[in-house]
Amino acid sequence: MGKTKKYYVVWTGRKSGIFTSWDECKASIDGFPQARYKSFETKKDAVNAFENPYYDYFKISNEKQTEKPPDKQNIYTLTRSKILNTGNNSELLTNQLPIIDSLCVDAACSGNPGCMEYRGVHILTGKQIFYYKYPFGTNNIGEFLGIVHGLSYLKRHNLPQPLYTDSVNAMKWVRQKQCKTKLEITEKTKELFEYIKRAEYWLQHNTYTTQILKWNTESWGEIPADFGRKK
Repeated sequence: MGKTKKYYVVWTGRKSGIFTSWDECKASIDGFPQARYKSFETKKDAVNAFENPYYDYFKISNEKQTEKPPDKQNIYTLTRSKILNTGNNSELLTNQLPIIDSLCVDAACSGNPGCMEYRGVHILTGKQIFYYKYPFGTNNIGEFLGIVHGLSYLKRHNLPQPLYTDSVNAMKWVRQKQCKTKLEITEKTKELFEYIKRAEYWLQHNTYTTQILKWNTESWGEIPADFGRKK
């Protein structure tokens, strides 16, 4: 009997994604700090897993507690109050409140440049939709890649929700279809720049109807995809 084919999901590694061979998976996670990966018997299970937080598939209580969904109480309270007082005036809600059935993205960087990560969060449920980490990058790069990842995800799943970001600079780069970072290509960054090239290629060869909206931090607080590390 032939060997059963497996699909390997890497949530956190040198490259995140779904791999069809152990060698590819190992190259991504071997020696990578806190790599997160798991094998699955079917492609469907692997795709579903990759689109969900890794801790849904591991019993890691301490880490799960540190990555719990963002606090949405103030947004929900304000939204409910406005709906009750205005009769669900959609124009008012669009102008003065975030659309909570939407995707938001944000990035973080430990040092700049430094260890870079970004993620996408569904505001209504607080569910982390995707996550990516690279050991050396910048916050601006993460913001740009987060938007492109979000656009790709929404188009792939034929979802009409808008996408929020708090980065004006990243929105500009997306419009220009180019990541205009000043970070240099080195041995440390060459894999990241390959990822950037794929993102730019996606923008140059795809159309999308997703609204990219600016998150109003001053009025709404931190974007729900924020990593909560600001002092």
